[in-house]
Amino acid sequence: MYYPDELIEEVRMNNDIVDVISGYVKLQKKGANYFGLCPFHNEKSPSFSVSSGKQMYYCFGCGAGGNVLTFIMEYENYTFQEALQMLADRAGITLPRMEYSKEARAQAEYRARLLEVNKLAANYFYYQLKQPQGRHGYEYFHDKRGLTDKTIVHFGLGYSNKTSDDLYRFLKDKGYEDSFLKDTGLVTLEERGGRDKFWNRVMFPIMDVNNRVIAFGGRVMGEGEPKYLNSPETRLFDKSRNLYGLNYARTSRASYLLLCEGYLDVISLHQAGFTNAVASLGTAFTSQHANVLKRYTDQVVLTYDSDEAGTKAALRAIPVLKDAGISCKILDMKPCKDPDEFIKHMGPEAFQQRIDQAKNSFIFEIDVLKENYHMNDPEQKTTFYQEIARRLLRFGEALERENYLQAVAREQMIHPDELRGLVNRMGMSLGLKAGDSLNWDGSLHEAGGVEWPAEPGARRMEADGAGRRYGRGESEGRYRSYSGDPQGKVRKPDREDGIRRSQRLLLTWLIENQELFEKIRGIITADDFVEELYHQVAVMVFEGHEAGNLNPAAILSRFINDEDQYKEVAALFNASLKESLSNEEQKKAFAETVMKVRKNSLDVASRNAKDITQLQEIIKQQAALKQLHISLD
Repeated sequence: MYYPDELIEEVRMNNDIVDVISGYVKLQKKGANYFGLCPFHNEKSPSFSVSSGKQMYYCFGCGAGGNVLTFIMEYENYTFQEALQMLADRAGITLPRMEYSKEARAQAEYRARLLEVNKLAANYFYYQLKQPQGRHGYEYFHDKRGLTDKTIVHFGLGYSNKTSDDLYRFLKDKGYEDSFLKDTGLVTLEERGGRDKFWNRVMFPIMDVNNRVIAFGGRVMGEGEPKYLNSPETRLFDKSRNLYGLNYARTSRASYLLLCEGYLDVISLHQAGFTNAVASLGTAFTSQHANVLKRYTDQVVLTYDSDEAGTKAALRAIPVLKDAGISCKILDMKPCKDPDEFIKHMGPEAFQQRIDQAKNSFIFEIDVLKENYHMNDPEQKTTFYQEIARRLLRFGEALERENYLQAVAREQMIHPDELRGLVNRMGMSLGLKAGDSLNWDGSLHEAGGVEWPAEPGARRMEADGAGRRYGRGESEGRYRSYSGDPQGKVRKPDREDGIRRSQRLLLTWLIENQELFEKIRGIITADDFVEELYHQVAVMVFEGHEAGNLNPAAILSRFINDEDQYKEVAALFNASLKESLSNEEQKKAFAETVMKVRKNSLDVASRNAKDITQLQEIIKQQAALKQLHISLD
């Protein structure tokens, strides 16, 4: 739904950014700003700055920045609509009602009713756990699994009674009809009435990232099959797109996520302080799971069981993660079976050590592969080396392949040149052109590369899919990277990059300091910022300075629908010139930057001049620019 800028600004202005962020991050006032540990990356020294005056935040460590709306969107993983609604509710502002079609309204109401009944069921299961009939369920969690009461409450753990229609009768008493209950996944309908999906099980509510109960998992008490049972898929629950514990793990400051196999692994790790643990839900790890994880991290540590099944699951997950652009490492759980057992017997410190020592996924694959060969048999040893070479050909970028080749050679005690030769011969035998590689399933991935001529002193050249060339010198023993075209011309630094930097720097200074704006009045205008994004910002900054009410947070709101733009604009508003102006060198730098921006603006105008009269005026201004003196004194 479209909301006018005036309404968005009203919501933003009625939610002081320091008050809002203080609810998520411990802030300490230092000078004009507040500082704390960044919630978007892991750090030990506070680099996360919140400005009350600008109503903006910025992290000097990871570059995250924005206003109160973008903070809620990033931290809570909300859409703009959800963030605006949350802040409007907080400020007591009523947003216009969204106009739904009759069908859309019915669907929204149905989803809301499903969430309502799931919340009721979760509360009911938790209540039963505390009753005499749930005593053995509580003892399982508390005594056998070592979970504290705080952890039980935190995850909303519960118990389903031995009576097989217990929950069904409870929900019927609440007024829910059979036709609705059959869609909840909580009951099945039979001729004699309803029957609970879960009974005589300890219960694990499954929540979405917004902490809403969307499904359940249950572990049977005593003997019975299946040992673990999950809710069927419903309009709320898609097991291939949800991860257990993600509602908590997404707010962890860790730079990586721990991927487990089971509920209790996640819960035990969270209780031990590893709040970045998640697990897939009774299904193999899928590309949809990987895409969900990608929203929160680009690094995963697999903590699967140490048995054969766990190893196979890890080998299946590695290519799925890689295809999603997520790097992964494998944690060695031995001599324990799983994270839950490891934490109980070895402790959190030892687990952290194992995380620090986690093995690169490719090296892990090679280690597992090696177990299939008898290394004392020359034939099998040769086959093993050939398989390593084949797997190295998965890496289409030559530099990446060389790095892995060196690492594997060290691990397996193979001379790098011998392994490199084997890789090259196998690539030729498979018909790979420069830039080609093998997919993870072993099929050919063509990058459309071409053979480029070798530079002097290089034995061979390769091209990767990104247009880079790598030459391995006779005496270097490693690959060197060159930028350029196939004829060997090295690309010179782009002059436009320097012009963009000058525009960005000048704009940042003008935003920070009203006095600087007065110094360049009549020399620089918003039209001198020829870079489109900077021009848009400059127009609003100049208008704000002229009116005496420059409002950085309001300006940023204009770019909230474009993630790349608002991050760049946020960075513009979070640099300071106050310290740099204390010496003559920086004063000179400011004057030179003004001159560069103005000169570039005139150069662009001269190239676009429509007639001789216009061109003569531009030449006149260019001549006058040479005589201009800018002083900050």
